[in-house]
Amino acid sequence: MDKIAVLIPCYNEAKTIEKVIKDSREALPEAVIYVYDNNSTDDTAAIAEKAGAVVRHEYMQGKGNVIRRMFREIDAHCYIMVDGDDTYPMEYAAEMADKVLNHNSDMVVGDRLSSTYFTENKRPFHNFGNSMVRSAINHLFDCDIKDIMTGFRAFSYGFVKSFPVMSKGFEIETEMTIFAVFNHMQIDNVIVEYRDRPEGSVSKLNTYSDGFKVIRTIIRLYRDYKPFGFFGIWALILACISAGFFIPVLLEFFETGKVDKFPTLIVCCFVMIAAIQALFAGMTLSHEVTNNRRDFEYRFKQISKQERDSDNEKC
Repeated sequence: MDKIAVLIPCYNEAKTIEKVIKDSREALPEAVIYVYDNNSTDDTAAIAEKAGAVVRHEYMQGKGNVIRRMFREIDAHCYIMVDGDDTYPMEYAAEMADKVLNHNSDMVVGDRLSSTYFTENKRPFHNFGNSMVRSAINHLFDCDIKDIMTGFRAFSYGFVKSFPVMSKGFEIETEMTIFAVFNHMQIDNVIVEYRDRPEGSVSKLNTYSDGFKVIRTIIRLYRDYKPFGFFGIWALILACISAGFFIPVLLEFFETGKVDKFPTLIVCCFVMIAAIQALFAGMTLSHEVTNNRRDFEYRFKQISKQERDSDNEKC
């Protein structure tokens, strides 16, 4: 098992990958540097191998697929994940690793948004999207994460081996954050500087399509992790619709003693039944989530025991 593993997911980063590897080696001399190439059409893999990194391949396209492969194959006490585009200075990696190795952090977030991100990033919709996603997650999940979508993070062995990667693309960062928050893992923030891509290096993130994927992921995870809140909202909406159409029918009945709008009354009843069903669905699924959290705590203990046993075997 490696002490520190630097994980660099790459797709067409020939212009910057050599510098990222060099900076990683200078910042963390004891680390093993892994570059996972995701079907690059340039010389990314060859340049990385020449620079001394361990080069591996993931043939299913998408950052989420790359991270799934990394987390399956690599065992380390501390993982540093960084993009291959040279937008994150590696000088902060040692501090992030120290929080994992010596201060029990499960995930350390490289916080760009508290430093230079908004001035360095030349894409205004990206800036707006990052702020919106951060506000939404902190509000929905009652947390205070400073940067949700940063590609610069550190992880513990326990986090990596317990995290079920469900996303295929760039929404993976959002999924990681919510998973850690929901399972009460220790999350720390390290403020890092951000620099925009060098000239000639092109972002693979599509502002609109990937942005909608992130929003869809937030909604899906809120449904999965907080079903009572999710279905409770739907129950309230349906109940309000039902009541809104039912009240005029009721007032008319009090005035005339008759119900002339039977179709409206019937629809109101069905909508109210749907509201009640949504409420009970939320309650039932909330109980399942509680049981899943208990199971997770047991699995997490088993993973921690595996890490300790690995250390004992080395001794």
